[in-house]
Amino acid sequence: MLEWLDRIWRTFGTAISFAVFGLSCLLLAVCVFPCLYLVVREPVRRSRVARRSVHLGHRFFIGLMRWFGLLTYEIRGAEKLRREGLLILANHPTLIDAVFLIGLVPNANCVVKASLARNFFTRGPIRAANYISNDSGAGLVGDCVASLKMGDNLVMFPEGTRTRQGEPMCLQRGAANIALRGPCDITPVTIRCEPISLTKGAPWWRVPTRPMHFTIEVGDDIPVAGFLAHAEGKLPLAARRLTDHLHTYFTQEQPIHAVA
Repeated sequence: MLEWLDRIWRTFGTAISFAVFGLSCLLLAVCVFPCLYLVVREPVRRSRVARRSVHLGHRFFIGLMRWFGLLTYEIRGAEKLRREGLLILANHPTLIDAVFLIGLVPNANCVVKASLARNFFTRGPIRAANYISNDSGAGLVGDCVASLKMGDNLVMFPEGTRTRQGEPMCLQRGAANIALRGPCDITPVTIRCEPISLTKGAPWWRVPTRPMHFTIEVGDDIPVAGFLAHAEGKLPLAARRLTDHLHTYFTQEQPIHAVA
């Protein structure tokens, strides 16, 4: 009986949390960011103020989910994110991975899905923060490299989407190309969620048998110079080898990311 009531409460809390998230995005887009455009005229500074607002909003959202008893979490190595110009790559098991990472990094730029850039609730914050859409084609790598050179911390998921439960990771080469063209060492972040929930294809209301526990671990930087040297400057070869290395890294560091 108590377990049944607990699941009802967590389903209710999940609904309220996501409703608050959507309404907060809408409030920022309608009330806050228009004023920001009037007050802060310099584009770079304006986008950084917008990112700070999104950062605080994401921290509030995670805190709300924890208050409802939906999740607990532990962060390891967070001090490694207190630098500028980081290329932060992470695995992507759940819907709220980006929320956690942006909540950890105040000046986070990120590569977002084109569908989110068009979404009624999320497009306002995405445009104000000047996040990079993944449909920019050949210009995507250049935009990401430029952001890193400006001192932004760029958050990316090399898979491009959430891992389907029970399926192996499939990394794209875009992240490796950005790191090599920067060049910029990689700051890897491993995300574990037990029991797994909010996965790709799973409805938000299907809460797990107990609250989710997230373990987020920031690893040591992965240097990219060696991949360029061993490939004798051939970027496609270096990108393939670096992508293989990242696949091995995340697979070894996150052996249970798709386990219920």
